[in-house]
Amino acid sequence: MIDNTWVPLVDYRRNGVPEVTVHGAVAWFKGKKPYHSYGGNVLCYGRSMMKPVQIKVIARELDPHLSWESKAVSIASHNAEPIHIEAVRDILKPSEYGLLQTPHSLPLMQFGKQLRRPRRWYHSCSGKHAAILRACAVNHWARIGYTLPQHPFHQVYVAKVREILGADLQSPVFAKDGCGLPTLAMTVNELAALFADLAVRKDEDWIWEAMIRHPDHIGGFNRLDSTILKSCGGRVIAKEGADGLLGLSILHPDYPDGLGVVIKISHGWDPRATWYVARWVLGVLGFELRNPYPLERQKAFIMEEIIPPDLRKNMSEVKPWDDWDPDQDRWYYNPDSYVKGWQDGSDTQLY
Repeated sequence: MIDNTWVPLVDYRRNGVPEVTVHGAVAWFKGKKPYHSYGGNVLCYGRSMMKPVQIKVIARELDPHLSWESKAVSIASHNAEPIHIEAVRDILKPSEYGLLQTPHSLPLMQFGKQLRRPRRWYHSCSGKHAAILRACAVNHWARIGYTLPQHPFHQVYVAKVREILGADLQSPVFAKDGCGLPTLAMTVNELAALFADLAVRKDEDWIWEAMIRHPDHIGGFNRLDSTILKSCGGRVIAKEGADGLLGLSILHPDYPDGLGVVIKISHGWDPRATWYVARWVLGVLGFELRNPYPLERQKAFIMEEIIPPDLRKNMSEVKPWDDWDPDQDRWYYNPDSYVKGWQDGSDTQLY
């Protein structure tokens, strides 16, 4: 029985009064053990957040064939900026372009008036699709039907997940993701365990290094995962997933067996809310992440329960506001002083 009971993660307050409350769940995993959970062990699909694990199973085959930029974009959910399209097209031969089965799409982030027609390259998952096709050619797997759950690529991926999680994999449910590939349902604890494992196995292949070398290829301009990758000095890899997912794999001296954190926003993709939670998760571990661009005359306040009890003492060291977070939800003087003068007759003009 699925029991996804969400809890508040962050409030948007106007002059101290909550106006918006964002719900979700946060899971921390260190090594092979759960570390902290807030919001319950909810079940969800891993979506594109799982690309570092999915591509890991074909990393060895792809290694001699891809540039570092193409390796990075194979893990990406990109904005379809020119750097992304160039890196994706480099994965395939021109004669193979017609094999790509991503849905026709417009860029994920658009600027100005768009006059382009939807294209398969613009889909945020085009890099992963191209990488799978290239691996199929190397492994002599059929490229026709590469999006089906019975295809060898997906069977190898599921075997890798079972290898890492063992008998702890609770749900074998598959569904068709937005890009047409299968996505596997897992609990947030399982997802966090897989991200903790990425830290332990970072030197086994090029996944970690590609994300660190080319962070803008992972998401793009003003994307949360790209910003985290650039902010944490190569010690954190971050990957967004559709409908409110963020996975963090963290190298930290206090967690030699790897630390994985997964944030799930209940109402879907909301990079701004996820950003505020990630700032505090990373902040108590000693990393600095800027805030997203300001809210509309509101400020964000996170629930301390998202942080493990033994780390809450570090919350006092996290600066909650950046210089671009002024108090725009109030006036810079006391209006009561003017009202009082008008009421007692000492001032006849109400300003």
